Amino acid sequence: MDERQRVKNPAMVIKLMIIVVVVPFLPILISRDWSWWEAWVYGGINVSGFVISRILAGRRHPDLIAERGRFLDHPDTVSWDRLLAPLVGVGGLFIPLVAGLDALPGRPLLFPLPVKLAALVLMLGGWIIGSWALMENRFFSGVVRIQTDRGHHVISSGPYRLVRHPGYCGGLLTYFSIPFFLDSLWTFVPVALLTIVLVVRTYLEDKVLQENLTGYRDYAARVRHRLLPGLW
Repeated sequence: MDERQRVKNPAMVIKLMIIVVVVPFLPILISRDWSWWEAWVYGGINVSGFVISRILAGRRHPDLIAERGRFLDHPDTVSWDRLLAPLVGVGGLFIPLVAGLDALPGRPLLFPLPVKLAALVLMLGGWIIGSWALMENRFFSGVVRIQTDRGHHVISSGPYRLVRHPGYCGGLLTYFSIPFFLDSLWTFVPVALLTIVLVVRTYLEDKVLQENLTGYRDYAARVRHRLLPGLW
């Protein structure tokens, strides 16, 4: 079975539909508050952002979609990422789940409209940065590995001129916008835990790349920040 067939098998399609379509709308499905416009917008951005980014990345790098579709099926995935990669996925699930549960007793309006609009801009900005990184980097795998089978080399164009891991940067911007946009203080808990996981993963991934990917040390010397410009 080749890579495209593996990506298109029924089990993978079902999982993908759940992740892409169901999970973003968990706040509405759990709370059953069909008038919750912020949750509709959040779900719509996630679904459309995923679809559009994959279409654009697939047109530019057709083999990237197959690479990401295999996810944890790569035998050369570094050992620690067999734990951290699923934790990132679980964290992404718990954020909308907790937001939905937090709205069950009744949805208090915690943040004024200007704060929500600022959070919306942050959310969109995070998606744009992450999608840009996905489109620019042919080696944007779902797991940490040196992709010798795909001619792995350093990518230093696009957002990689500013930070070494712009995909994680975009993800964090999106995650931190959600509690404000969905009026959910409890959602800060999974966001904080996911931030810890992403920071640890960024550190470990950067170390692996510096030790094993030709030219990455020179790239890291030029682009000083791993995750957030001016901070780290």
